[in-house]
Amino acid sequence: MANEANKTNKLRPENFFITYLSGRVLDIGAGDDPVVQHAEIFDQAQGDANHIIDHLEPSQFDCVHSSHCLEHMFNPISALSQWWSLVKPGGYMITIVPHEDLYEQYNWPPIFNKDHKASFRVGGSSSWSPVSVDILSACHALPKSEIIHHKIWDENYDYDLLFPKNETPKNSRTFWNRKLMSIEKRLKSRDLKKKIRLYQLSRGYPIDQTARCDALAQIEVICKKVA
Repeated sequence: MANEANKTNKLRPENFFITYLSGRVLDIGAGDDPVVQHAEIFDQAQGDANHIIDHLEPSQFDCVHSSHCLEHMFNPISALSQWWSLVKPGGYMITIVPHEDLYEQYNWPPIFNKDHKASFRVGGSSSWSPVSVDILSACHALPKSEIIHHKIWDENYDYDLLFPKNETPKNSRTFWNRKLMSIEKRLKSRDLKKKIRLYQLSRGYPIDQTARCDALAQIEVICKKVA
């Protein structure tokens, strides 16, 4: 799910950046796609984000941001707690994770990114996923946390292309399915593109809309650390 921060930023109002991202910002797992240019990046080159407090002092950032990083942590609840400790009193933490229904599409182990170690939902006491985390509850449980905002981002997501629940997906790397993806990529007509995707879906091949349709399939939670 590359460049998701950039895709999300294009949809944010200007006052979002003024309110949350104008101070000292830490962007965890940003790679080459930081949420703002002045953000300090913490990625694999800087250390292990599972144990970030081994590398950084607490309470030094006005905002800690992470986009599609928490799902790669071995213990997402522990990692989230450590990331929260880096936020100054009065500061913010912005956490963006894949929505388990829209991205994982009712399948675990994951189809599209084998490195995902957890899936995420918003609310609800149960899930189809054996490793599901209620990200809203997890953020609410952080000490001195006030939930400012939460949102499901599904821009450009086509629910007609959602893989059916309780069906077993086929391996998308088969020769003919890759040929179809190559043809679809070269087409300009949206209608023809969708026809190919619907055909693939009918044959049991799931569609990663974040990669192929420029869609978002994620949850965002913004917490403020009460002074």
